[in-house]
Amino acid sequence: MKLLPLIVIRPEPGNAATIAAARERGLHAIGYPLFRIEPTRWSVAEGRFEAILAGSANIFRHGGPQLDALKHLPVIAVGEATASAARAADFTVVRTGEGGLQPVVETLAPGTYLRLAGEDRVTLAPPPGVRIETAVVYAARPVPLPDELVAVLARPAVVLLHSGAAAKHFRQQCERTGITRESLYLACLAPRIAALAGDGWGDLRIADSRTDSDLLELGRRMCQTM
Repeated sequence: MKLLPLIVIRPEPGNAATIAAARERGLHAIGYPLFRIEPTRWSVAEGRFEAILAGSANIFRHGGPQLDALKHLPVIAVGEATASAARAADFTVVRTGEGGLQPVVETLAPGTYLRLAGEDRVTLAPPPGVRIETAVVYAARPVPLPDELVAVLARPAVVLLHSGAAAKHFRQQCERTGITRESLYLACLAPRIAALAGDGWGDLRIADSRTDSDLLELGRRMCQTM
């Protein structure tokens, strides 16, 4: 059985990690990062914080020297990849979630928390007694579809979408280059991402949970059955 190619457009180093995991599953995975991660100018907020809320490993890769002033704070990480990056940056991780930051936030003890985040981020709804201050420490800058990828997408393929920004940018680039959507199949990490991707695709499905593993499993099934 011939499998459809799996296209990964997330920025590095996540792109290479997803490609490696996909190939371990026997998939024909091809990486084309359509974003470049860059640090932003930010400063440490004043006040007392219970912990850092971290929704991406990019926080610790691109946060810069400002992070040094925060190493006394424990880290609540969205997932294991983020937790590993925090530990590598000499932070103490006290909790690791699964399936997004919102489920974690809903269980926080009352107090004020510092959220370190990227420009593209999900809005959190804290429970009563929980206050969240946000500092934007990095941004994902989109890049155009390379001609090589345009040629690949002229044929049927499955595309993994890890973020809302990726969904929006990919849709706009397909419109710009005249790529036919009907032959492309999108595997989305969350409902918000699927909504931003729009309609007109050959198929669009959402992972069972907000983990890279479940998204990759969805992509595997779509490569086999589309």
